[in-house]
Amino acid sequence: MTMEAFGEENFGEEPRWGTPLERQQGWLSEEELAETRGRVPILYVEALPVRVDHAGRLTEVGLLLRGSPLTGAITRSLVSGRVLHGERVRDALMRHLEKDLGPTAFPVLPTAIVPAAVAEYFPWPGERLSDPRQHAVALAYVVPVTGECQPRQDALEITWLSPEEAAANDVAADLEGGRGALLRQLLHHASAL
Repeated sequence: MTMEAFGEENFGEEPRWGTPLERQQGWLSEEELAETRGRVPILYVEALPVRVDHAGRLTEVGLLLRGSPLTGAITRSLVSGRVLHGERVRDALMRHLEKDLGPTAFPVLPTAIVPAAVAEYFPWPGERLSDPRQHAVALAYVVPVTGECQPRQDALEITWLSPEEAAANDVAADLEGGRGALLRQLLHHASAL
């Protein structure tokens, strides 16, 4: 069977996108990302950082404060980011936890990387979860952290709330794209509500 049967008419030619280093790291240029977002769902990981007591009960929920990439307003957020081409989900989750919470947060990932929830964001209004930039699917996790969180990159600070405070309507409304509903789902998964 020829490569033409698989739609690979230019087999052996150099791909048109990015530098060799960008291809190796799974990055797309801004233009390529915008084009891709308009054609296919993008895979993300999202994490709710939590503190647990000695019995494993959830005692605090960490929500990030950051500038919205959509509106520029300051909003609350979960740890979130894309999974790069060729990157394992576990590695993407650890990369985004370290990027947003700092290297001394010491997240404790489960042995099996099964998500607590799967969130699907659509680019049109009226959906439970929305992101006007793209159709995205996020694997969402509840991740205990045992160290000191020092937000970095575009995260301005982390606020620790009780599960009841985090589930309040005003906090849920401050999470962009309907993530308040996802936050409540993750709290239920962790038996915190």
